[in-house]
Amino acid sequence: MPISHLRANPDMLTRIARLGENTLYALEQAGAMGVFLCACLGRIITPPVRVFPIVKQVHFIGARSMFVIVVAGAFTGMVLALQGFHSLEQFGSTNLLGSLVALGLLRELGPVLTALLVIGRAGSAMCAEIGIMRISEQIDALECMAIDPYRYVMAPKYLACLLAVPILTSVFDVSGIAGGYLVAVHVFEVNEGSFFNSMYRGVVWDDVEMGVVKSFLFALLIVWISTAKGFYLHRDREGAHGAEGVSRVATNAVVMASLAILFADYILSAIMI
Repeated sequence: MPISHLRANPDMLTRIARLGENTLYALEQAGAMGVFLCACLGRIITPPVRVFPIVKQVHFIGARSMFVIVVAGAFTGMVLALQGFHSLEQFGSTNLLGSLVALGLLRELGPVLTALLVIGRAGSAMCAEIGIMRISEQIDALECMAIDPYRYVMAPKYLACLLAVPILTSVFDVSGIAGGYLVAVHVFEVNEGSFFNSMYRGVVWDDVEMGVVKSFLFALLIVWISTAKGFYLHRDREGAHGAEGVSRVATNAVVMASLAILFADYILSAIMI
């Protein structure tokens, strides 16, 4: 496009400048989050390891999420059995209901729904906690005292999330299978033996492996995005660093992590299917 044309259209020039500014900001944020992830992972694999903060974070992320995970898993399995029974009944294949419930939970719904629930309950809290530490200058105070904030604050959260989310995913799967069993056997009177036999024949190790790999990756995405958004609160381009800024960044972290998990779920499913 000729320069003279751009000069004659100042609105277009403004839009191009805004596009360039947004692109540079996105690249800066991506680079900062990449450096942040490398720094946190480096602190995880190098000693010393502080056990008590890890146990505390596992209790916060895992134990305090257990009730929500069990209830959500049970109702998810019940819905799968309810919908699957009516679909399989049309083809006279209700004896395959057990494998349908188990495969749906192990491969897709278990890891994804567990991760989304953990984001809403623990991810937003982690982001808000670190964001408040940033605006109250607690992180700056740690650095002034020569205390590494990555090792002191971030590393326990990373290790705890990588431990808790796969365990919560397995609890979700077991609860879902139990809920599907109740609906299939006690509501639709599917033979109990055929329900478990179809599950035994339909589920292979590759299905379990897919769920485990997804749960670990989703755990990393949850803790990475949640902590990084709070850690870089002071770089927020909208400029509000008080309570409004913390609430907005926590909301953005939940949305970004949720979308990242759905995108990663598709990529892993396409690779491992």
